[in-house]
Amino acid sequence: MRIETSAGQAEIELDEPDVPAFLLLLTHGAGGGVDAKDILAVRDSALEAGGVVARVVQPYRAAGRRAPGNADKQDEAWLELVAALRARYPGLPLVQGGRSNGARVACRTAVAAGARGVIALSFPLHPPGKPEKSRRDELLAPGEIEVVVVNGGSDPFGIPEPADVADLVVIPKQPHSFRTGFDTIAAAVTPWFARWAHLDD
Repeated sequence: MRIETSAGQAEIELDEPDVPAFLLLLTHGAGGGVDAKDILAVRDSALEAGGVVARVVQPYRAAGRRAPGNADKQDEAWLELVAALRARYPGLPLVQGGRSNGARVACRTAVAAGARGVIALSFPLHPPGKPEKSRRDELLAPGEIEVVVVNGGSDPFGIPEPADVADLVVIPKQPHSFRTGFDTIAAAVTPWFARWAHLDD
């Protein structure tokens, strides 16, 4: 599936359960793709919980670029994608997430998108070796919206403080791109999907 945005065309990989309970938009890191094993672990967990899962290849990646460029334009295109997919699945609660740069986008846009929750994989708290250039404000941007973070214990981009998020899961000895621990990732997000799908019940 392709969706046109102000930043160009995005590509969407859709997985649909028989009876949808919520809509999850999930996206990649800066130079990565939507077939990363941690993203697939979250997808599988969401599908089991009844979620429609849209794995989003953002326009810059669909065009073959590795750098996302201007953050405001990236966020604007993301919100256009959210609107298009919500129109396709009206009435479903929205959850959004991503890994690394995608986690930043999901956090920055959570309020404007009206998300119920955010899944942040390998949230890059700061550039490697530069803790003074913190992105904590982006992590806190969702405000009252619950953010679940899964980071590797050896991530050079840093690890958020537990008090800054609804749930922090740290997988020991894992770098920024997880090599193992995918069952742990799935187990970490599963109860949150159940919660976000039924907040109004």
